[in-house]
Amino acid sequence: MGSIDGQADANNAADTDTPIQIDGLVYNDQGLIPTIIQQYDTGEVLMMAWMSAESLAMTLQTKETWFYSRSRQELWHKGATSTNTQRVLSIHLDCDSDCLLVKVDSPGPACHTGRRSCFYKELSDG
Repeated sequence: MGSIDGQADANNAADTDTPIQIDGLVYNDQGLIPTIIQQYDTGEVLMMAWMSAESLAMTLQTKETWFYSRSRQELWHKGATSTNTQRVLSIHLDCDSDCLLVKVDSPGPACHTGRRSCFYKELSDG
């Protein structure tokens, strides 16, 4: 799928309890990697969330976004309750391999507020 560097085989994810290891990915001390979600055809940044090795494996296996909730300390499938799922088209690594960019088709709102993007607030000087 897309631009994944390393030896990941999404077909093996269903056959094992071990998360897919992508060579060279750099996770933080909590075992998470920041992930930017972008609409594939417009370039609109929709959201930022955290992925674990397990949620990345689920994303590769299902071709829909899965994340790790730091507050609930569990995996969550984007759209499982809202039906606003995100179909993954490609996954890219940044130059340091410590951040992911996931290009998706997200026909519905991406933000829990019901907005299209989580980035609707603008920081101002005053």
